[in-house]
Amino acid sequence: MATSIMSFCFSANTYYYQIIGLVSLMLLPLLFLLRRSNLSLSRRRQQPPLAAGAWPIIGHLPLFAASDPPHKTFGAMVDKYGPIFTIKIGSQRAAVINNWKTAKECFTTNDAALSSRPSNLIAVEHLGYKGAMFPFASGANHLYWREMRRIANQELLSNKRVELLGPIRVSELESSIEALFKKWEEEKNESGYVAVEMKKWFGELILNTTLRVVAGKRCLGSDEEGRRCLKALREFVQQLGMMLVGDAVPWLRWVDLGGHEKAMKETAKELDAICGKWLEEHREKRVLEGGDDGRSQQDFIDVMLSVLDDTDEIAGFDADTIIKATVLILTAGAVDTSTVSLTWIISCLLNNTTSLEEAQKELDLHVGKERHVKESDISNLVYIQAIVKETLRLHPPSTLSGLRVFTEDCTIHGYHIPKGTPLMTNLWKIHRDPSIWLDPLDFKPERFLTGNHKNVDVRGNHFELIPFGSGRRICPGISFAMPLIHLTLATFLQSFEISKPSHEPIDMTEKFGLTSTKATPLVVLIKPRLFPELYQDLS
Repeated sequence: MATSIMSFCFSANTYYYQIIGLVSLMLLPLLFLLRRSNLSLSRRRQQPPLAAGAWPIIGHLPLFAASDPPHKTFGAMVDKYGPIFTIKIGSQRAAVINNWKTAKECFTTNDAALSSRPSNLIAVEHLGYKGAMFPFASGANHLYWREMRRIANQELLSNKRVELLGPIRVSELESSIEALFKKWEEEKNESGYVAVEMKKWFGELILNTTLRVVAGKRCLGSDEEGRRCLKALREFVQQLGMMLVGDAVPWLRWVDLGGHEKAMKETAKELDAICGKWLEEHREKRVLEGGDDGRSQQDFIDVMLSVLDDTDEIAGFDADTIIKATVLILTAGAVDTSTVSLTWIISCLLNNTTSLEEAQKELDLHVGKERHVKESDISNLVYIQAIVKETLRLHPPSTLSGLRVFTEDCTIHGYHIPKGTPLMTNLWKIHRDPSIWLDPLDFKPERFLTGNHKNVDVRGNHFELIPFGSGRRICPGISFAMPLIHLTLATFLQSFEISKPSHEPIDMTEKFGLTSTKATPLVVLIKPRLFPELYQDLS
C-alpha cells in the first residue's frame, strides 16, 4: 500500500514537473520577447549622452564664448559620444546632431515636430519685435509663421519674382564694377594693381541690391544714411546670434553681464527708426500716386502695404510692426549671408589658384572677353557653380544651424528626445564627414562635377550638404541668394585679375556668430582683365 502511494506520488510529481516544463517551454519565447521589448523601450526612453564639462548653473554656455568655435568643439566630441549628444544650456538639455543620417531623421520623419523656434530668447524679444519676425516665430504662432512665409515667398522669394528682379541685380552689379574700375584708374600702384577690401565691397553691393528690391532705394556707403544702415545691420546680425547668460539662467537676466541686452535695445531702436522712415516714405508715395497696385513694378514694402491694407493685426502684431520686422529680417539675412559667402569664396580661390584659373578659363570659353557675363550664362558655368557649392560645404553661412525646438516627444538615432528640447545642427561637422566626402578638409570643386556628388544641390534635399538648412524651416532666402551669388562671383572674376597682397596664405580663421564670418579683413589686389571700354558707362 505504501509502495502504491509512493508510486502514485512519484507519478503525480513527475506529471506535475512535466506540465511545469511544458508551460515553461511555451512561455520562454514570450518572456524573451517581453524582456527584449522592455529593453527596447528602455533604450527608446534613454536620452542621448550628456557631454562632460558643464559648469554649475550655466552649463556648457562658456563653449559659445571660447577661443575655439563651438561647432569645432562639438565636432571633436563625436568620437566620444556619437553623432548625437546633449549639452546643458543652464539647466536645460539641448540636443546636438553631427551627421547626415540624424539630420535626415530630424528633417523628414520628425520635421513637423521640429517646425518651431525657442520663444524666450532675449535677442528675439528685442531685435525680433517679440516674435513678429516670422523666421523666429515659435510653435504658438505657427499660423502666423505660415502666413508670413507665404507672403514672403510669393511676393519676393518665388522663382518668378526672383527672375523679374534680374534687371536690378544686373544694374547694381554694373554700377559697382564701374566704380571699382574708376578706383583702379585713380589708385593703381606701379605693378598695375589696386587693393580692395572685399567684405566692404560685397557688403555695399548686396545691400544696395537688396534695398532696391525691398525698399526701392539705395544706401551709399559714403553717405551718412548708408553708413548708419550698414553699421546697424551688422550689429543686428552679430547680436542676434548671441546666447546670453539670461537665456540660460533667466533669474540672472537682471545682471545683464557684458551689457549685451542694453546694446540690443539700442540696435533695435536704431533699426526701427530706419525701417519706420522707409515705411512712412512709402505711405506718402502711395498717397501722391493714388495707391497704384501694379505689383510687378513695386518693391516689397509697397506689396506689404497692399497685402495688409485692411488688416488691423495678425496674431497680436499690428501691420506696421509686421512690415518693419519682415523687411528688416529679409534685408539683414540677404546682405549678411551673401556677403559672408562671397568673401569665403574669394578667400578659398586665392588659397587655391588652380581653381581660380579654371574658373576664369571657363568664363573665357563660354562668355569671352568681348561682353559681360549674363544670368543666362550661369547654367553653362558648371565649374563656378561647383566652386560655390564647395565653399558652402566648407564654410556654410551658419555653422550651427538656427535653433529649433521639439514640440513632441521623438526618437532620433534610437534615443528619446523629450518635447521642449532645443536642437542644434552642426553643419560644419556634417559637411566634413570623411565617410561621405573624400579628403573632406580640402577645397575641391571638382567633386561636384562627376561621381556621387554630381547632382547634389544645396536646397535641403541632400542631407550631406545643407548650408541653408532643411525641412519646413529651411532658409527662405535661398532662391534670392543663389542667383545673386552666382552672378556676382562670375562678373567679378570675369572683370578682374585678382591676387593676394603677399605670399602668405589667406587667413581662414573664423569668427563664430549667427553667421560664421572671416575673422580678419580680406584685402585683394585687382586689375582689369577686359577691354577698357567694357567698364565705361555700364550703369
